[in-house]
Amino acid sequence: MTRILLALTTALLTTGALATDDNQPASFARDIAPLLKQRCAVCHITGQEPGLMSLVPAKAYANLVGPISVQSKLQRVEPGKPEQSYLYHKLTGSHLEAGGEGLQMPFAAPPLPQTQLDLIRRWIEEGALDN
Repeated sequence: MTRILLALTTALLTTGALATDDNQPASFARDIAPLLKQRCAVCHITGQEPGLMSLVPAKAYANLVGPISVQSKLQRVEPGKPEQSYLYHKLTGSHLEAGGEGLQMPFAAPPLPQTQLDLIRRWIEEGALDN
């Protein structure tokens, strides 16, 4: 039974079906970190991988909010400005137009569902808080 619940939860998270209610602020701890853990930290573990950032929950916020991307002149996440946030461009596939390089993320996996992209965009628009 536990395996079934875990598989169902994983499937719902992957499809974006558990996205946050649009009426409440996006939360890094509740919404963004679990998404990063499931879809990004599989490759971005130590910070030595391409992109030079660890996205495991204990390190993700500090590696995303504020630092400049190694592939672009943009900040990885610029609070309040998704169009100036390289992370958003890498996830939507517009990174080349933003002066970046490489492939759309997540690498060798389907793109994030629009509901998850919208959630990340909203979190950035709301100030990319560590909440």
